[in-house]
Amino acid sequence: MERQAFHNVWDAIEDTPGAAANMTMRSDLLISLRNAVEGWGVTQPRLNDVLRGRISNFSLVSLFSLAEKAGLSVRLVIGEAA
Repeated sequence: MERQAFHNVWDAIEDTPGAAANMTMRSDLLISLRNAVEGWGVTQPRLNDVLRGRISNFSLVSLFSLAEKAGLSVRLVIGEAA
């Protein structure tokens, strides 16, 4: 049996080069996102609370902290009461 060599696992298991390229890009992006989120030091249950919109589980300070870790800018605008 002849041995085959592939650039990556997707080249070996996908039917076409286009499908392999698509899966390679998707997996690279997912790995990068996972690494970024893991770098935030946020636990899985806490991430689940964010994804499920469980607002009562978060203080304003903790939401500001998560936003900062995500690279978001948060502003508070105060105006006179109507």
